[in-house]
Amino acid sequence: MRSPALSTLGWRPCLRRPLLPHPRCSVLTTRRYESTGPLSFSELDKKWHARWADTKPSYLSPDASDAPKPKCYILPMFPYPSGTLHLGHLRVYTISDVLARFKQLQGYNVIHPIGWDAFGLPAENAALERGTHPEKWTLQNIEKMKEQMMKMGGRWDWDREIRTCDPEFYKHTQRIFLMLFERGLAYKAESLVNYDPVDKTVLANEQVDANGFSWRSGAKVEKIMLKQWFLKIKEFQKPLLEDMENLAKGGRWPERVLAMQKNWLGRSTGVKLEFLVHKANGSNDAIEVFTTRADTLFGVQYVALSLSHSIVREAAKEDADLRAFIDRAQNLPPDSKEGYLLKGMLAANPLSSIIDLADETVPVYVAPYVLDDYGSGAVMGVPGHDSRDYAFWRANLGDAPIIQVIVPQEEAHLEFKMLLPGDQDKPMLSKGVIAKGIEDFSGIPSDEAIDKIVDLLQKQDVAVQKTENWRLRDWLISRQRYWGCPIPIIHCDSCGPVPVPKEDLPVELPKLADEFFKGKTGNPLQEDPTWKKTTCPKCGSAAERETDTMDTFMDSSWYMFRFLDPHNKNELVSSALAESNMPVDVYVGGVEHAILHLLYARFISKFLATTSIWPSGGGPENHGEPFKRLITQGMVHGRTYSDPTTGRFLKHEEVDLSKPKNPVIKATGEVPNVTFEKMSKSKHNGVDPTATIAKYGADVTRAHMLFQAPVSDVLEWDITSISGVQRWLTRVLRLSRVSWIPPHVLGNFTLPMDIDAPLEEQMQELWKHRRIAPTKLHSKVRDPTELDILRDYMKGPEKQLWTKTQQTIESVTKSYSETYSLNTVVSDLMTLTNAIFDASHTSPLMSYLQFLSTAHLLRMLAPVAPAVAEEAWETLIQKTGTTISSFVQHPLHCRNWKSVFDIGFPRANDTELMRQLSRTITTVVQIDGKRKFQVEIEGPEARLGTPRNALPDEEVEFVLSQVVETEEGRHWLGREGGKIWRGEKVGEGEWAPKGWRVMVVRGGRLVNFVGPGVKKGKGEKREENVRAEGESDGEEGRTLIGRTPLAQEKSGRTYSLNYITDLLKEKENQVKGPPEV
Repeated sequence: MRSPALSTLGWRPCLRRPLLPHPRCSVLTTRRYESTGPLSFSELDKKWHARWADTKPSYLSPDASDAPKPKCYILPMFPYPSGTLHLGHLRVYTISDVLARFKQLQGYNVIHPIGWDAFGLPAENAALERGTHPEKWTLQNIEKMKEQMMKMGGRWDWDREIRTCDPEFYKHTQRIFLMLFERGLAYKAESLVNYDPVDKTVLANEQVDANGFSWRSGAKVEKIMLKQWFLKIKEFQKPLLEDMENLAKGGRWPERVLAMQKNWLGRSTGVKLEFLVHKANGSNDAIEVFTTRADTLFGVQYVALSLSHSIVREAAKEDADLRAFIDRAQNLPPDSKEGYLLKGMLAANPLSSIIDLADETVPVYVAPYVLDDYGSGAVMGVPGHDSRDYAFWRANLGDAPIIQVIVPQEEAHLEFKMLLPGDQDKPMLSKGVIAKGIEDFSGIPSDEAIDKIVDLLQKQDVAVQKTENWRLRDWLISRQRYWGCPIPIIHCDSCGPVPVPKEDLPVELPKLADEFFKGKTGNPLQEDPTWKKTTCPKCGSAAERETDTMDTFMDSSWYMFRFLDPHNKNELVSSALAESNMPVDVYVGGVEHAILHLLYARFISKFLATTSIWPSGGGPENHGEPFKRLITQGMVHGRTYSDPTTGRFLKHEEVDLSKPKNPVIKATGEVPNVTFEKMSKSKHNGVDPTATIAKYGADVTRAHMLFQAPVSDVLEWDITSISGVQRWLTRVLRLSRVSWIPPHVLGNFTLPMDIDAPLEEQMQELWKHRRIAPTKLHSKVRDPTELDILRDYMKGPEKQLWTKTQQTIESVTKSYSETYSLNTVVSDLMTLTNAIFDASHTSPLMSYLQFLSTAHLLRMLAPVAPAVAEEAWETLIQKTGTTISSFVQHPLHCRNWKSVFDIGFPRANDTELMRQLSRTITTVVQIDGKRKFQVEIEGPEARLGTPRNALPDEEVEFVLSQVVETEEGRHWLGREGGKIWRGEKVGEGEWAPKGWRVMVVRGGRLVNFVGPGVKKGKGEKREENVRAEGESDGEEGRTLIGRTPLAQEKSGRTYSLNYITDLLKEKENQVKGPPEV
């Protein structure tokens, strides 16, 4: 599509600088020129943060007449208000802000909210320690962190800000709980729980580390029986697992996150059966066991029960030694192989009812390695085919033989084995066939044997069935603390647990005095009789409120819905807003939340998709998933110094850092060990991001952070390398001052009407208004195509710059929108900056290409460094826009001033065009047959349309002109000061001084300059070698004598290749005499 002629829009060519610029333009220009030199990056932050605060960008206040924009919901995981931002916060919020700004530039209606995960134990612990109400402590921290975040240069929707501790928020958390309760998905039950004796609260299994310690306080977790509230997440376990297939498509969620969730869900297919336990007192009991390897039933040698199994608890009442073992086992690691033999108990192998077994009954042990929440808390011990069972057997029964009943297919003829300590003493873990000697089963493959075992046991009326087992257990949400969302249940002696009526929500926390918290332990709600006492909503009798509060993961399980409608007093979110904006398009946060938060958020979202709140669940392909794409950023590690002798971590003030690359311990003069480790107070390696921003500016800090590592990798924060980013952004600001436009071009410079128009339209506009000379190709070629015209008109450096610009737009767009390789965005923009700066002025067209490239650069840079981009954009338009001062309809006129974010993201319109225009070749340049340098130039075939070996003279000239225009070419072959000429003069229209010969062969891939002083035979030999190389591929070379073909043509003399070659030989013979005999 052609762009309209500017004359139809009231355009009048302005060939000279206007005498009286438009008043408003002059004001803007004067303001800019009044600054004494360039602003520092910190000053830029202040200037543009104030400007953004004063003027709401158009993307935040769209015109009602504007066409509806597509939505994009980008959400970073909201922070806990600890009071201080760390570099991890800076990284996650920089990533989300960059992506949000990119989508704004692309024309999306972007939702990019922020809020505070404000409930939690740290606030309560701080209150107990300081005697300060946790709400006061929390709100003070929020104000501090909000002030810090405002300095980051981010753009968040502060009008959507939420705090989970506000009653207007947790009112709806309570409503979700009641919806679950009404559906039978919330219940209270007694269970063995993880109890933190320091924080005096219950922990979910996920909050206990592999060694049995609390993830919060670090205390050794105790096991106690307590009545707790649970949510039936197991009701959703199947869709939670199966819908991960959709999340895996196109790498939308990281593989490791999906793997962690699959492992936590832990689905396994197997057989559930019963072992009958015979007790010494004559009574029997049944132990239910789940196994994925029923084919190994022939090799069962013991049964192991968990510490809390009902049989164990019953036996412990009469067995003091067992009670002591259980108490001691609390401090054993979860993978401990210690065991306790239950006296007077034997378990009967269910197979004993159908075949004869060597061990029809086996001993029963109590074993800490048996999990309470897997199966029924019992396992059948098969040491011959399970590594944990094997280790337990050897730890408790020493050298006792182990039965191995499964063998590889190639050993099917062998009897089952009895393993004794030695080289062969190891379990066989894979499936195979049943060993010889086992009645009716010998040689049968494992899977077939499982089917046969189940079938035979069912015929004998033995309790057995094929089933699935899941590791996932219902979500324990009860917490015994004050600073959390109250559970909206009232306990009545007559009616039982009764939900608080919807109209009585929220159930607010009691307003307690600061001094109430000083030194308190336990749950303050339990100790407050006034708040606790109430009446039953059902019968009106005296009743008590539930004093447990909810796990804070309950708040973050649905907050993404609340951001869409944060001021709705009646509903947690308008159904219309949920339908139009969910799911979240991009969710950004740490991988440490891969299991807990993400799994719970998926559960609650899937539940809400079964209600009228979000009935579509995001459509048939989304299945109620809350987050379409997940980006997990890596951790930030800090530079850490330690004493090489003692290993003690050193404070930075203990190290002489005057030479950052060569640190020295001040006290000893030794060189410290330098590593990058997770930031912590104990390692003295923390970095205050606000101090870094104050020193270097937000944009430099953001760009440095993005540039140092890919988003998902660990970032090793190294402040010593930030100067490179400083220099780059300084160069960007210099670029915007257009010093690269010659004064005679700048005086008539005309801003394009559409900076995103294809190159062909841009050049047509420039030709039309006489800003560049018209093409002369029509005089040479009949009916040339537009591609022919562009190919003929554009010089090599111009094509190279525009090609680089198009390639960068293409690459950066992909990095922003598909791969999220934000480090390569910065790298690509650095490369483009250098390309614009280094481009030599070849014609007025180059100035326009540099302008357009700079305009595109600034818009691509804007998401990363918004203040620098705004400043540079303003400067660029002011410097180049003086000739349009009277043309107020121009979209870039100062009266129509727009933020760089209102201009839109550049489009790579000319990528394919530049591929056709810029087919480059590598040209090797020789001097007297010796290689001096090689350069990338546009190949002659790009002009000729098809590759050719033999080049016409005008194409030889084209090759040489391309070579000489390169930086290397100017260094060696420049008309003035070319290194190889050693002061000799190169005449106009000539490629070399008088007496030099130039050969171009291999279609322009080899150029040889032969000097006049070459001894007899030497230059001739090299020249013949050069020609031979060209002719070996059937090529014909072109030899010039110091002149361009055009110069030869002007002299009225033309030379064939043979004539020139013969002439050269003749001249050499005249100078050097006949060859010796």
